Amino acid sequence: MEAAEQINLLAELVKIDSRNGHEEAVADKIIEVLAAHGLNAKKIPYQDGRVNLFVSLKGPQPGKTIMLTGHLDTVAANASDGWQADPLSAQITDGKMFGRGTADMKSGLAAMVTTLIELHDAGLPKRGQLQFLATVGEEYGAPGSRMLTEAGYVDHVDAMIVGEPTSDQIIFAHNGSIDYAVDADGKSVHSSMPEKGINAISALNAFINAEAHAFDDVPVSDVLGPVVHSVTVISGGDQVNSIPGHAHLEGNIRPIPDFDNHKVITRLQSVVDQLNQDPLINLHLTIDFSFFPVISDQQSSLVELAKTAVTAITGQPAKLNVIHGATDASEYTKADHHFPIIVLGPGRWEAAHQVNESVDLSDYLHLGLIYQKIVTDFLV
Repeated sequence: MEAAEQINLLAELVKIDSRNGHEEAVADKIIEVLAAHGLNAKKIPYQDGRVNLFVSLKGPQPGKTIMLTGHLDTVAANASDGWQADPLSAQITDGKMFGRGTADMKSGLAAMVTTLIELHDAGLPKRGQLQFLATVGEEYGAPGSRMLTEAGYVDHVDAMIVGEPTSDQIIFAHNGSIDYAVDADGKSVHSSMPEKGINAISALNAFINAEAHAFDDVPVSDVLGPVVHSVTVISGGDQVNSIPGHAHLEGNIRPIPDFDNHKVITRLQSVVDQLNQDPLINLHLTIDFSFFPVISDQQSSLVELAKTAVTAITGQPAKLNVIHGATDASEYTKADHHFPIIVLGPGRWEAAHQVNESVDLSDYLHLGLIYQKIVTDFLV
């Protein structure tokens, strides 16, 4: 594919509003582009208007399987938030394309589609197979990758690349992520006689104070650092002259292998249970999402091939790094079959979800070449 065709592909994907729940149109565009080059893609339905996508490019000789994967959805964007142009316009300025999903992660998807096409048109691979998965809902709980893992789509995989934005860095590890909620039930009365009621906000305040030190004693990962935890949303009360009978908060925690999701959730529940011994406190914990931390061997053949490819294509020494976000890889690690996973894609991680999100088009174009080299070298 010529550079202009690749840029047009990315623009067409960015122009599709694929916020959570509206992914099928992106899948249809990818199917259309692949079909024009003689490649078939399989839709895997999730819900109305939502499909995952699977493509397999198989060589005539048996061999290993490498999988490229990314998500079809984006977070929402509104022009009123201060975008320099409509967030679905795919505007190009000074060598960058602006728009929702340019970094996270339609440029990664487009580079993977280009890789499938380029290898297919070159009569590759000769052995083994390159597979591609595109998923729904990564931004909101990763139901697509969970569904595909449970259905066995990654049970045979020998290596995987997740195309989230990494600025050419090879990400071999990232934290997990837990989203939780705590609800407090109290008793609402007139604010002139608070002693007759139970203030639900006060109960949540007790939780916030306890949560701030709940993980002080946990181990620190040599790779990912400490468990990171924050209370991020809070609401309660109906009017200023009433004691609130209900209050609600939400928080996020980034687990590490040394103190994993199970231990984090157990610790949270113990905080709630201890506070509930006070007759004026009645708290309820709910776990909304629980993504596992991911660490791959830095000496794996996948990492070594990725380092070689990045250095060869960019002319710069490859860098290994970690991130503290979470990706679909957290679900894929739940497969019975274990395999190395790296995160590597065009764009900057810090651009994701931001107003005026963008990707440098030169980064996007050379990532396609990096993917092609990793895949061909892995399937030799």
